[in-house]
Amino acid sequence: MTTAQFDCQYCTASLLGKKYVLKDDNPYCVSCYDRIFSNYCEECKEPIESDSKDLCYKGRHWHEGCFNCAKCNHSLVEKPFAAKDERLLCSECYSNECSSKCFHCKRTIMPGSRKMEFKGNYWHETCFVCEHCRQPIGTKPLISKENGNYCVPCFEKEFAHYCSFCKKVITSGGITFHDQPWHKECFLCSGCRKELCEEEFMSKDDYPFCLDCYNHLYAKKCSACTKPITGLRGAKFICFQDRQWHSECFNCGKCSVSLVGEGFLTQNKEIFCRKCGSGVDADNK
Repeated sequence: MTTAQFDCQYCTASLLGKKYVLKDDNPYCVSCYDRIFSNYCEECKEPIESDSKDLCYKGRHWHEGCFNCAKCNHSLVEKPFAAKDERLLCSECYSNECSSKCFHCKRTIMPGSRKMEFKGNYWHETCFVCEHCRQPIGTKPLISKENGNYCVPCFEKEFAHYCSFCKKVITSGGITFHDQPWHKECFLCSGCRKELCEEEFMSKDDYPFCLDCYNHLYAKKCSACTKPITGLRGAKFICFQDRQWHSECFNCGKCSVSLVGEGFLTQNKEIFCRKCGSGVDADNK
């Protein structure tokens, strides 16, 4: 390039002896360069001229003096920072405003440090420990109890019950039958092996039975309707000699009046109220 040709690419003014800026191998006077190519500062909205430092973050630009924390206004130049809702914050302000608090020690979990999450709460990794052995749980299996979290070995040692059927640890749920713990899936009818945890059941010789099996195997039959007498939910029944009746079935064999609490007469397998049975050769009861 000859001296006669050394002119500003935009305004063609001679650049001899003047300050200039090269852009794509083309020279520009400072004034033209700043007007055409300068970025605008996100903070002060003024152009960042060629003699100023242009700090860029994710396509946005700042003067060096404008590159500050949006909350405390301290400079972020050559310091760690984080973005929150388009704002730039120093590490301390970001931690105070945005970081989680440890459920155990209540202190801020600093950005970049490992945190543990459980049931919507957060812990420092070193604070998320077994309540018994105080060792960090990390990502190992755990069991939660009212007063804290436990690693599985400590929970089994301190609290666990063992199923009366399979002899394995009951870690959650379960039911109690005759003061003995059972897994829900292990509490089965002693007859048909159906699960009983959501069913009504009866007990015989300390063994549980579903109603169908109990009625089939053990229940007395009503002398009137011949259906099983279970006594469930406080149902009342009448016994006389070797016979039984549902309370609602204990009626006069002739007029059907209820005999519950009343005197009655019997003849063979029949029962009668006193009125109906007065003409019958019957035993007075």
